Amino acid sequence: MERLRYFTPNEVAAHNTAADLWVSFLGKVCDLTPLIEQHSGDALLLPILECAGKDISCWFDPETEDVLKYVDPLTNCVRYYTPRGRFVHVPPAGPRSDWDSDIGRPWWRDERFQVGLLSAKTRWIRVINTLTSQEQQLQVCSEETLAEILQRYLDYNSHACSYTWKHGGATLDMSRTLAENDVLDDDLKLQQLRLDRDLFTPAILLHYNDDLTEG
Repeated sequence: MERLRYFTPNEVAAHNTAADLWVSFLGKVCDLTPLIEQHSGDALLLPILECAGKDISCWFDPETEDVLKYVDPLTNCVRYYTPRGRFVHVPPAGPRSDWDSDIGRPWWRDERFQVGLLSAKTRWIRVINTLTSQEQQLQVCSEETLAEILQRYLDYNSHACSYTWKHGGATLDMSRTLAENDVLDDDLKLQQLRLDRDLFTPAILLHYNDDLTEG
């Protein structure tokens, strides 16, 4: 199976309108635009619309991956905990004639909405084209392989596949992550030393292979 793509929080945050609405939760990234279209005009969309482009992991129990629950002190019944208001597919507190309990799979369990995974740690790198001296800073996901990072870089150089990627004089294994290629993430150490991360961003050097057939 094709590996799911990783997204940075900034990429998720860019999808923050009713016509293009993403959220992240429990490490998943979901495109809820079809859900918004299906329930257009429903007041139960409001909590989701208010959190467009944000992480809503606090809505869910990480063990059950279901919406958080609590015991109502008045009725002693287990109910869903929705402090921002009840949202789509969450049943009402009690029996109602306008609620169909047969909703199928709720959206937070429906894999059709998932478009990728949220990166647990992003990092910055400098990609330097040694042929043209062009330099581009990229925010990437620590879980991404170099081949996946290359796909990001194609927006800046459509012939990126025609280059050999190196760091510290060593050719990088494109099937491995930055850390697996010994391109270490020193963000925590730099923070502890109170040093400017931008001054120590690792550089990836691109060496031209004299072949544009892969562009």
